[in-house]
Amino acid sequence: MMSGLGGSSGGQVSNTGNSGLRRYRIVVLGDGGVGKSALTLQYVQHNFIDYHDPTIEDAYQQRTVIDSEPCLLDILDTAGQVEFTAMREQYMRCGEGFIICYSITDRHSFNEAVEYRNLIAKVRASEEVPVILVANKVDLEQTQRLVEREEGLSLAHKFNCSFYETSAAHRRHVDDVFHTLVREIRKRDEEGEFKENETSRWKKVWNNIFKTIKRGRRKV
Repeated sequence: MMSGLGGSSGGQVSNTGNSGLRRYRIVVLGDGGVGKSALTLQYVQHNFIDYHDPTIEDAYQQRTVIDSEPCLLDILDTAGQVEFTAMREQYMRCGEGFIICYSITDRHSFNEAVEYRNLIAKVRASEEVPVILVANKVDLEQTQRLVEREEGLSLAHKFNCSFYETSAAHRRHVDDVFHTLVREIRKRDEEGEFKENETSRWKKVWNNIFKTIKRGRRKV
């Protein structure tokens, strides 16, 4: 269950919280209305919400076990706007892994997924950053599908990333998305691409962002 962003975010700079668990900094991106918040809340609370203000950014913390290893996921649910802002640059630099969402019922959101990937590349040009591409609202595929599965697979191939079709409403592949991303971050760590001494500043910035959002749901 959601831990409510307690003291574990704190002012610490390490990748472990007060509990000593490895913390993973995850950013969820995508157009407003694609179900980013529904996906995130279904993961941390096992609860489906039908509407969420797309101008709101929220932060969640989830304690879980992935492949027999306990860990803590810091999840930043971003506002559905592709504009490049100072705040966005900060969490783009801070994030260890990114989930890019679109809705299978909204072709514009599918096209915008490319722009979100470009934003990541703009900030993290020299890094291979773990990304998962998510096609949400697959529960509506019988009557409202506008983006075919094959198109999502093709885009994921271009991104060189994993791809899932999800339903936040039915909790379909929700856990898979977050757990696969954590595995990708771990793989990057094992390959030595994560340099601890180069990222301490961004860990501190991330913690400050989390505390800011915790104090009040931040309108943008």
